[in-house]
Amino acid sequence: MDLGLRGKNVLITGSTQGIGRRVANLFAEEGANVAICSRSPESVNKAIKEIQVLADGKITGAPCNIKKKEEYEDWIDAMAEELGGVDVFIPNVSAGGGADSEKNWWKNFEIDVLGTVRGVEKVIPHMEERGGGAITMISTTAAVETFMMPQAYNSMKAALITYAKQLSQEQGDKNIRVNSISPGPIFFDGGAWDMIKTSNQKFYEKTEKTHALGRLGTPEEVAKCIVFLSSAAASWVTGVNFVVDGGYTKRVQF
Repeated sequence: MDLGLRGKNVLITGSTQGIGRRVANLFAEEGANVAICSRSPESVNKAIKEIQVLADGKITGAPCNIKKKEEYEDWIDAMAEELGGVDVFIPNVSAGGGADSEKNWWKNFEIDVLGTVRGVEKVIPHMEERGGGAITMISTTAAVETFMMPQAYNSMKAALITYAKQLSQEQGDKNIRVNSISPGPIFFDGGAWDMIKTSNQKFYEKTEKTHALGRLGTPEEVAKCIVFLSSAAASWVTGVNFVVDGGYTKRVQF
């Protein structure tokens, strides 16, 4: 199936490792032009070199701290200018989980919510110039079903699902599709579930068994869904929260 991504211009935040990096790899393999970022210049440069091996299109990027509004907006404008516009935007940066103090709420709001909103508001004019586009936000199954404990990560990711749905209604007449993806527990070396496996093996094994498919997911499995949802192959899909969890959640989705 042709995803129609060759020559498309894609901006992905937090894209030098984990799910974001796999998303960048797949877009590059599909012939898209890809812009990446992280806070570390070294990690950005290393990732660009590695992704270029897979690419037919242009691969670029620059360090960017999502918490710094002007720096973030400048990154978007610079990448849009270098690529020649924006067709796809994946705001992927997250503050992660944590329930130790009030600072987690500020941190998750500032990075997960405001980081997404600021990016969206900046890329929409670029998408309008291109005659449309696709925005895919990253939520979590912890936003749609009770998970572990009350914490900022769960609540702020839930806010993104509502934001994506309502934004999809507002931007539809501009041919801008907006969706969200909610991954379940994902394992990769150095990731959160890798640390949980080391620090709390009993909880890790219990979580693993709770999956209908009997295992945690991989970044590649989530990335493929993100790339599909952001492509022309999903041209009639907008306002959807796509749960990708190997049967971890137990709610019925009507």
